[in-house]
Amino acid sequence: MLIRKFLAGLIFLALFVGAFASAHYYLVKRIALDGSWSAPVAAILIAMMLVGFSSLVIHGLLWRRLGIAAKPMSWIAYVWMGVLFYLLVSTAATELATTVFRAVGPEQAALVESLSFLRARALVIVALATVASMFALRGGLAPPVTKRVEIALKKFPQALNGFRIVQITDMHIGPILDQRFSRLIAERVTALEPDLVAVTGDLVDGRVSHLIDEVAPFAAIDAPYGVFFVTGNHDYYSGAQDWTAHVASFGWHPLRNESVRIEQNGDGFELVGVDDPHGAMLTGEGGEDLGRALESVDPERAIVLLAHDPATFRRARKTSVGLQISGHTHGGQIWPFGWLVRLSVPWVAGLHRAADAQIYVSCGTGFWGPPMRLGTQAEITEFVLTRAADPEP
Repeated sequence: MLIRKFLAGLIFLALFVGAFASAHYYLVKRIALDGSWSAPVAAILIAMMLVGFSSLVIHGLLWRRLGIAAKPMSWIAYVWMGVLFYLLVSTAATELATTVFRAVGPEQAALVESLSFLRARALVIVALATVASMFALRGGLAPPVTKRVEIALKKFPQALNGFRIVQITDMHIGPILDQRFSRLIAERVTALEPDLVAVTGDLVDGRVSHLIDEVAPFAAIDAPYGVFFVTGNHDYYSGAQDWTAHVASFGWHPLRNESVRIEQNGDGFELVGVDDPHGAMLTGEGGEDLGRALESVDPERAIVLLAHDPATFRRARKTSVGLQISGHTHGGQIWPFGWLVRLSVPWVAGLHRAADAQIYVSCGTGFWGPPMRLGTQAEITEFVLTRAADPEP
């Protein structure tokens, strides 16, 4: 097991360093070298790229050893990660425009090879990336909005009509989001006075020993029917066993491929929770087991599934599950990344239906990596569950 984890870590590190090194080299060539800038200007541009690349590598090493004490470096590294993304997007956009312009005719082809054009292109790349990054930072640092979603379910108990579930997900407490954010979320959730709270994974990015104080405000979250937690992939990266034990000390109820009945006066619905499907890939144990989670449910009752990854819906919609509540995608977080997410899973954000099954995918309550959002909003989601009208005979 240790050898497997070591090799997995080594492969990830090699891919990480290789991918970011290639991205930085590509940008150095397009922005600093193609424009044949004067030596001082080229040196400054290259130095900025080297500092950005170094911050990403150094942050990874410091965070594992120092935890929250590495926060200043985390800000530098993750802001640069977002800027790097928009530099690459802007460069790709100008590459496409240049290719189209070159195909118009020989005069245009000659123009795009000129020094003035190459320098203008470099300036456009930097300008586009700067503007996009500024708007994205503003969106990322804004507090989450509260979204109210009304969902009608077949078989939902009349006794619990109007039942309110508040979902928080993908908070990623760790390198940037800390105790202040945890306290804000706890206060916002408490103010909604929900019947039940669903925490659908990616609570943290870091070990319990590093973040025990940062997550402490979550202990204040409570609800009459309980607070239920399912693991996300980042919880596995951070030690799923340790974190499920720790959130249980808050009074939360981890659902790890199991179910519980929520009822009033003998009438109720089934609440089911599954582990993140990536769990088994990372540790060799655990991971999603939807079949086991549904073993003891009553199919004559409405079934609500908590699953971090919306990909679980591919399997859940073929069962008696009426509603799946998920996160994981962050809604794409920073445009146009959402289009890439759709290549993996079609349910990126909002409410979707497949026959009698529905899925809601939250855009996330926090963010991962760059403190940026563009085209998406962080959210706390309040579901109001009602009984669907019976079809007329």
